[in-house]
Amino acid sequence: MSAFASSIRNPQADIRTSPDSPAAVLAALDGQVECYRKLSKLAEQQHEHVQMSRVEELLTVLQRRQDVLDEVATLEKTVGPAKRQWSAFIAGLDAVNRKRAESQLAETRKLLEAITLADRNDALVLQQRKLNIGRQLTQASGAKQVNRNIAAAAYGARPARMDVTR
Repeated sequence: MSAFASSIRNPQADIRTSPDSPAAVLAALDGQVECYRKLSKLAEQQHEHVQMSRVEELLTVLQRRQDVLDEVATLEKTVGPAKRQWSAFIAGLDAVNRKRAESQLAETRKLLEAITLADRNDALVLQQRKLNIGRQLTQASGAKQVNRNIAAAAYGARPARMDVTR
């Protein structure tokens, strides 16, 4: 391709690549819906790993979720300005694209609510597990002290390891 040919711009490509064009916003909304669907599936996997106490697999899922969230953040740079002026953005679309955009935004919100609820439930499970482990540690520590007291009563107190009289 010559230097001249490469400098000619395709106006149709500009419509698709201009971050504030309706076509770019609709494409970014499509991308966000797909990302939230992926996040929903990953939330299901996360829940399974939390329930089964599979730490390594859970960490892998969390990393994959972070990768998808990074993608959402990138898409939000395009969608965000349109969301802030949603009424004006929608008013500039034809009926088919208006319905499409509203549907995409509604699905995104629905998926986000489901993901948030699943995360809250997993957090509660993990909190309860943490409390149970704390109780077990307290019981084990108490049992250790009881064993020391029994041993001291049976065999006499252990001599101090340091001479504290000096």
